[in-house]
Amino acid sequence: MKVAIFSSTRYERRYLDEANKSGKHELHYFDVSLNMDTVGLAAGYGAVCVFVNDKADAPVLSALHEGGTRLLALRCTGFNNVDLEAAAALDMKVVRVVTYSPNSVAEHAVALLLAVNRKVHRAYNRTRDSNFSLDGLTGFDLFGKTVAVVGTGKIGCVFARIMLGFGCRVIGFDPHPSAEFEALGLSYATPGEIGEKADIISLHCPLTPTTHHVINSETLKRAKPGAILINTSRGGLVDTAAVIDALKTGQLGGLGIDVYEQEENLFFRDLSSEIIIDDVFQRLVSFPNVIVTGHQAYLTHEALTTICETTLESVSAFEKSLPLQNEVKVG
Repeated sequence: MKVAIFSSTRYERRYLDEANKSGKHELHYFDVSLNMDTVGLAAGYGAVCVFVNDKADAPVLSALHEGGTRLLALRCTGFNNVDLEAAAALDMKVVRVVTYSPNSVAEHAVALLLAVNRKVHRAYNRTRDSNFSLDGLTGFDLFGKTVAVVGTGKIGCVFARIMLGFGCRVIGFDPHPSAEFEALGLSYATPGEIGEKADIISLHCPLTPTTHHVINSETLKRAKPGAILINTSRGGLVDTAAVIDALKTGQLGGLGIDVYEQEENLFFRDLSSEIIIDDVFQRLVSFPNVIVTGHQAYLTHEALTTICETTLESVSAFEKSLPLQNEVKVG
């Protein structure tokens, strides 16, 4: 089957080619994002494969359908960038990678937490300049601290298990309680408990209309002063302007993010020779207690292998009119 792959990178192409080593599919790579300006590139392709910052709204899906596309394959778990109702109206199937390596994302969240808390980024820059002063690098023991896990799916449970290994007290928040989370001997937060007790808040939930800006000025006001916030899920979970205000007052003691709500204009591109005109982002990275990585939490060998294999398995199933195990449907 002819597959147009948007937002493709050199490292992804190696894994996709390996997953397609039998040559079942005809893969064509485009390094540009999918949107109304680029959708014409997909004409004649029965399947289109996209990533987190590709736009698959109603106009784009309609244009894809007119060009012959009948399958939209997301090589990611989240699908907030897809208009599922429009896809259903066009009878266009949408598939995703339900799970790849929850360990990769959870471990990256821990890496961000450790780096923010122990000022690893600042120490790295100092020692490269032969500055071995320790002033301003004091952190705190994770042992005995309270960690709030917002979203207790597979990734949240792995993160919780790691935090238990550090000797932390872990509480969860999720409208859909997880038996796996409870099997770890953990409980869900009571009203107000996160704000009162959490020293660390880590986000592991999908972006939906109800979770958009779940971290906002009001929730930050109720947070424990000096708490650290970690987000490796979706940028839209966090009201960045509110976070900046909380960082300025010290209400928020640190921030580690792998996602950003306006990241589609920045991430996955080399902008080192350009001036970034996003003033909010520039303000954010000016804080010494903030670490930003460019949506790399998933970037491990194991995760990439699973993502690419699962994506092409879905394409094969669609081509053979077999049930789509990873189909995303409205509702």
